[in-house]
Amino acid sequence: MRFLFVHQNFPGQFLHIVRHLVLAGGHEILFVTEPNQNEIGGVRKIPYMRPKLGIKETHVAARELDDGVRRAEVVFKAAYGLRHLGFNPDIIIGHHGWGEMLNLCDLWPNVPLLGYMEFYYQHDAADVGFDPEFPHDPLDYPRIRAKNAINHIALNLGKSGQTPTRWQLSTYPDWARPKIDLIWEGVNLDVCSPDPQARRATLKIGDMTIRPTDKLVTYVSRDLEPYRGFHQMMRTLPRLLAAHKDIKIVLVGGDGVSYGGGPRQGGTWREVMMAEVGDKLDMERVVFPGRIGYELYIAMLRRSDAHVYLTYPFVASWSLRESLAAGCAVVGSDTEPVREFITHEKNGLLVPFFDADAIADGVLRLLEDKALSRRLRAEARQYAEAHLSMADYIANYARVIERLTGENPLPKGVKQAAPRAEPATPVRRRKAA
Repeated sequence: MRFLFVHQNFPGQFLHIVRHLVLAGGHEILFVTEPNQNEIGGVRKIPYMRPKLGIKETHVAARELDDGVRRAEVVFKAAYGLRHLGFNPDIIIGHHGWGEMLNLCDLWPNVPLLGYMEFYYQHDAADVGFDPEFPHDPLDYPRIRAKNAINHIALNLGKSGQTPTRWQLSTYPDWARPKIDLIWEGVNLDVCSPDPQARRATLKIGDMTIRPTDKLVTYVSRDLEPYRGFHQMMRTLPRLLAAHKDIKIVLVGGDGVSYGGGPRQGGTWREVMMAEVGDKLDMERVVFPGRIGYELYIAMLRRSDAHVYLTYPFVASWSLRESLAAGCAVVGSDTEPVREFITHEKNGLLVPFFDADAIADGVLRLLEDKALSRRLRAEARQYAEAHLSMADYIANYARVIERLTGENPLPKGVKQAAPRAEPATPVRRRKAA
């Protein structure tokens, strides 16, 4: 089969399906993207140059649509060149978030198009207005509603959509949901796996050395920011550090902004929270290593005594899936995206997002109740094996492709793609409101 993938940050959410298509053999795989350093053998990258975006003359409410149609135009031109050279795909798969695919049905009107539908923005539910500490101005509601312009155009192309969780599907209007397939994302269970020996080894992360006798508390976010509960996590630290002298805390993530906005007073969210609680912290037992390599990240999850995952009602992170697969004892926020993965006291603990004391209580409970910790670790891994299998994810993906094209791209007997390093540049998801 001939595949055309589209995502401005190759390989985006299509890393695993692309690898399996390469492993299956016999496919021609082209990927339209902005230039980056990521490579997958057997995939031909077709770069496009990012157009000028964020035009100041464009009304702020229409700026995202303006950016999207500009991207759609340059991607169309790149694809037009491919067609001129004789390439006609059997299916087009990509992410609708940036508008790149909006014009491809004009070039190949009869070719199935499967678009990743990540989130439907709402001004009165989900992430907007969730956190009273950062209220939204009603004057901003028109901009938030307008963020769905690309969503609406994509949904009215007469093509197909996909999304990775029931929560994300639920954000879309009733009329849109029948057009969107739920393809539940999996993880590589061989890579993201428990390792009993990890708890007996010494691990170095940044400037911190974690010894077997230490109690390790971990937190991961692409960027340290409120959308992922960083402010609430920081407020737990004084109590955690005071409770046990052998606790060490690692907070992984960059100082940029992935979702929402930066602090109104300037600086980074880490600087803001250090100004609030920093004088109460023993910084010899707290480390901010920034973003770390994937192998070290997995080693950290395997070693973690309590892993904290917090999020607004928004897109669930891959780290939630990976921590469960690695057999972490997880303390998660009692928010819709997390409840889809964690059942309280079954395969993790759920705590109120806004209650730093409750978050700390959950962490301390795991550190002090070893029987509970062992049970939740085992249940987390069993949940991952039952629900987060990469093989199941790829098989479901293949069934959707077969339904759209009439051809199964992954014949029976194709093995799971071998573990490899993750992309050099992190996947960019759609911006939050």
